Amino acid sequence: MKKRIAVLASGRGSNFQAVIDAIAAGTIPATCVALITDNPKAYAIERAGAAVIPVKIVDYASFPAREAYERALLAAMQECHADLFVLAGYMRIVGPEIVRAFPGKMVNIHPALLPSFQGLHAQRQAWLYGVKVSGCTVHFVDESLDGGPIILQRTVPVLDTDDEDSLAERILEQEHIAFPEAIRLFCEDRLEIVGRKVRTRN
Repeated sequence: MKKRIAVLASGRGSNFQAVIDAIAAGTIPATCVALITDNPKAYAIERAGAAVIPVKIVDYASFPAREAYERALLAAMQECHADLFVLAGYMRIVGPEIVRAFPGKMVNIHPALLPSFQGLHAQRQAWLYGVKVSGCTVHFVDESLDGGPIILQRTVPVLDTDDEDSLAERILEQEHIAFPEAIRLFCEDRLEIVGRKVRTRN
């Protein structure tokens, strides 16, 4: 039976589109049951509409405090009855109550080779630090900041001619490959979390 996945996104949703395309191509054996966004102006909403995917808007700005927002977000996620929640450019830290509600059922894409350069502006951090290789990481979400068990990574060389924008663009190209691949492995029941590591079954 196909897995049910729901996507959380805050912006343009290019990784969301990569997931939509992989589902449409049959690469990911799943159905996308919802887009959840904290931003009513997110372009990801347009992408969801084109793919006839239901949208749940939980507008962060409409809540008096973060705690109230997270309660509403948790309720919206529970309504999805999803097997997997995909954080595709969701620009807020997921609170511990939500993480505990869906253990091993949330994945995130990060534009750096974790555990290096956690948090925001990872591409800028890598470029300023002067590393010769960067990339992206797909990982399970836990209560740490970008510290959950790593599913897979893809590397990107940092060129002498790179600036922050050009590096970010080439990392994003690899994200569009890595994220659908990791989601496919989950939907095929090939991922197992063992301690702090992820084992991939053949």
